[in-house]
Amino acid sequence: MALAQAGRRCRWLANSRNPTVGLSMLAFDGIITAALNHLIRNEPWAQERLRCHAGSQASIRAGLVNVYLVVDGAGLFQAGVADQPVGVTISLPADTPIRFLADRKSVFQAAKLTGSADFAETLAFVFRNLRWDIEADLASYLGDIPARRIEMLRAVLLKQATESGQRIFANLAEYASEESDCLVPRRDVDAFGKAVDALRDDLARLEKRLQRL
Repeated sequence: MALAQAGRRCRWLANSRNPTVGLSMLAFDGIITAALNHLIRNEPWAQERLRCHAGSQASIRAGLVNVYLVVDGAGLFQAGVADQPVGVTISLPADTPIRFLADRKSVFQAAKLTGSADFAETLAFVFRNLRWDIEADLASYLGDIPARRIEMLRAVLLKQATESGQRIFANLAEYASEESDCLVPRRDVDAFGKAVDALRDDLARLEKRLQRL
């Protein structure tokens, strides 16, 4: 299956109008496939679930990027091709790489899956529950102590970046509502709502008075 898949991808690359783009996409697909398989090999349950869908192809779209993945008989992914049937299409936000680093849950919350219900459910469960032990991977190359220090530094930098981003968005929202006409301030919305409620009550009382006449 892997050899046949590789042959189809080579033919697709040969027929591509822009071989440079084709090579770039081929390399990118290979990186994504290798990264996912690295995580899946550490999770036997994931391989077992995916093995049930051997031969099925999924398309992952994020902005201009479109990656095709085929499940092989071992429950791992192989690079797919566009001219083969797609069982499930996963549509992700264009800023998925940034979201994944800052808030992984938001990626899955924003994802839209279409296609085979069983295959989609399996992919959603696997992707949602895969865990990357960054420290363990670094330790295999650098040793335990350097890996631990790098992981601690990464956690601190990520926290600072997330907090900075939240402050920036809060400041922009405050500016848009308080110092520009882009958004109506919350207090004005609340005041308008209370005024509408008061008007509704006045109209109800007036209607009752008219009915008594």
